[in-house]
Parts: sequence; structure tokens; C-alpha cells
Amino acid sequence: MTDHPTDANLDVDAHTAPPAQDALSGPAPDAAAPLTRAIRSGLDRLRAFDRRRPLAWDTAVTAFWAVAAVLDYTSGGWRNVAHDVTAPEPLVLLMSLCFSLPLLLRRRYPMAVLLLMAPVSLVNVWTGAVVQAALLQLIPAFQIALRFPLRRLGAAGLVLCAPVVGGADRIPDIWDRQLVSYLWGFVFVALLGIAVRTRRDYTEALVERAHRLEHERDQQARLAAAAERTRIAREMHDIIGHNLSVITGLADGGAYAAAKSPERAAQALEAIGTTSRQALSELRRVLGVLRDDHPDADRTPQPTLDDLAPLIEQVRRAGLPVHLKLRGDPGPPTLLPPGRQLTVYRVVQESLTNTLKHASAPADAPLSAAVTLTYTRTHVDAHITDTGTNTATRTGAATRSAADDPGREPPTPPPIPTLPQGIMGMRERAALYSGTIEAGPLPEHGGWHVRLRLPLEDTPQ
Repeated sequence: MTDHPTDANLDVDAHTAPPAQDALSGPAPDAAAPLTRAIRSGLDRLRAFDRRRPLAWDTAVTAFWAVAAVLDYTSGGWRNVAHDVTAPEPLVLLMSLCFSLPLLLRRRYPMAVLLLMAPVSLVNVWTGAVVQAALLQLIPAFQIALRFPLRRLGAAGLVLCAPVVGGADRIPDIWDRQLVSYLWGFVFVALLGIAVRTRRDYTEALVERAHRLEHERDQQARLAAAAERTRIAREMHDIIGHNLSVITGLADGGAYAAAKSPERAAQALEAIGTTSRQALSELRRVLGVLRDDHPDADRTPQPTLDDLAPLIEQVRRAGLPVHLKLRGDPGPPTLLPPGRQLTVYRVVQESLTNTLKHASAPADAPLSAAVTLTYTRTHVDAHITDTGTNTATRTGAATRSAADDPGREPPTPPPIPTLPQGIMGMRERAALYSGTIEAGPLPEHGGWHVRLRLPLEDTPQ
């Protein structure tokens, strides 16, 4: 037996979607009257039994009405309302059973059950017996109102009332009263079925909406967690990558100077200690904010453009000469919000770190870098260049073709590389504020450049 609506379900399954309690929603369920709680509990148990064993419930309902129809026949109660008491009694019993037994299929095939009862109803009116079991036709009509469109409900009304109209010649004095009683009964069950169906659909919509909101909440939480992990990974990359590159440069320079200039080696060791402590402090700050059991974690402000000078000085101590140029009027400090200032700072930091890690000095000149900040009315541009070689290592994708060197054979194409994490992080930072990043080799002297273009907040693009 398939799953289908129940006759007992004259109310919706309110227990599937408990209403929110607030100051305007009335008393909570526990505060209801004892009789209301008992009725609600009984209906819930009845619905639960019907969902578990629909065939048993259908059999019980059918047996109940069949017994009631047979008792009406055996007790002679049908004679009290019959138009013609001389109708054959076996035919009366047969009609009573034909009105009650098909109810077993009323939920799976309600329209078929109603059509099956229609000839019996015509015989019932034509013989003048007018057994009360004919009113059982209203039960499949209720199922049609509960499950099918209004067009099908109109057809069910015609099937229900047509036998009474057809027997007008046989019982001319009472057929109109019979028709009115059938019409009123049909209107009642139709309205009841529509009301139950509307209430059920409304409750299902509320439950579906609650599930959808719960799913969206979980999805938003996952997206927020993923975004936070990306942000933390970006911060950790910037902190660890930059400081370790500076420490590596200082260590190499100190080792080179140890034999010839112990004082320079001591300065390098001191700079290594300072850089290490700074990196450790930044890591503690980032990790401390992530720990829930440390509400007083250090929340030192993130770097701003005022920290560019110390950053460049730190890179210079690591052995990379850096020249800083400022163009235009930066305006008041509040013109560029902290988030945008942090983006510029991290892009400059990442670019210089990549130069320290990947670039090597050309044969005819020492390695150097330049940072140019340009302020306009609507944008701030950061242009970082260096004179280093080995740019293919920094991009992971740069190759030379045969057209660049006609005397060479075309090389075997390398596998398609992935975009370096540093450049990806810079682009993600810039995208947060509708900025753009351009990175690539400089064709004029083989160096490398990174250009950040970042719009100012609340200014036209």
C-alpha cells in the first residue's frame, strides 16, 4: 500500500513544525488545557499508526462502515427513511455492502470508488429504498477534495448528484430534498478537504522553509569558515614567507661577512634576532585571536602604509637595496581605509619577498628593487620592480619560444604549472576591494614587476 493522506488527518501534522513561542503567540503547548492535550496526543498517535500501517487503518475504517451498514439493514432502520419499504431486502443488503466495502480503496483510487458507487446509488434511488449507506459516497469525495485539483472535484460532484437527478421520475415528491441533502453534504466535505489540504500545504511549506534556512545557515557557516581559513592562510604566508626570507638573507650575509668583518656579522645576527621576534609576535597575535579560550588575545592593529618604511629598511638589511618613491598627494590618513592600506602593504611585502627568494643579480649590475606609490583622486597604485633574473622560477610559467631565439630548436613544452600561491594571495587581496594585480617579467631588462591598482573607498570608478 502506498503512502497517502489519512481520513483521520483532518488537521495537519502540526507536530512536524512546532510554532515559535513569543509574546504574541499565546501560551506554550504545556500550558494548554488537559482535555486539549489529551485530544492532541490521541490524534498524534492515530496519525502515527496510520503512517506505520496504512492497510490496517483502511481495513479498520472499511470494516466499521460495513458493520454499520449491515446493522442498519438487520435492525430495519432503513425502513424509517425509505420511500418504498417493499424493496427486496437482499437487494438492500447488497447495496449497503456496495456502498461500504469499496471504501478499502478510497485513498488509492477515490474517483474509481465514486464511479463504482454511482450505479448503486441510481439503483438505490430508483427502488425507493434510499439506504443511508449512500452517504458513504462523501468519504471518497473528501479524498478527492484533499488530493486532486478543483476540476476533478467538480466532476466528483456531478457523479455524486447525477443518480438523484436521474431518479426524479421515480420519487418525484422527495427527489429535490434528496438532492439538497447530497449537495450540502458534498459542499461540506469539499470545503473540509480544501481547508485540510491548505493547512497541510502551508505546514509543509513552513517545514521546507525551515529546512532550507537551516541548510543555508550551514552553507553560509561553511563558506565563512572557508573564507576565514583562506584569510588566515594568506596572513600566515605573508608573515612567515617574508620574515623567513629576510632571516635567510641576513644569515647568508652574516656568514659571508664573518671571516672579513666580525662587526657586520654581529649586526646580521642582531637583525636576525629582531626579525625573528617580530615574526613570532605576529604569529602569536594571529593564533591568539583564533583561540576561544583567550578573550584577551592581542589584537594589535594590522600594518598600514606608515609601516612601509620599516618594512623596506628590513629588506635592505637583508641585502636587497630598495628605493621608495611617492607620487601625488596621499591626503589625510582616513582617505584610504585600513583594509586597503593592509592590501598595499601586503602586496609590497610579498613582491619584495619574492625578489629575495627567487631573483638573482644580473651579471652586469647588482640586484635592486624599487617601490613606487602613486596617489590619484580615485586610485592608489603600487608598482614594484626589480632588476633580477630567473623570472621563470617566480612565475612558474614563463618560458622562451623558438621565435625569441631563431637559432635554437623549439624546446619540449613543459607541463602546465599552477599559479604561485603568493601571486594568488595578492590577487585575492586586491579583489576584496575591487582592485587589480598585474605581474610579469619586464622585457626591457629581464626584471620583474608587480602593479597594484586599488580604488579608494566611496569614490567613482
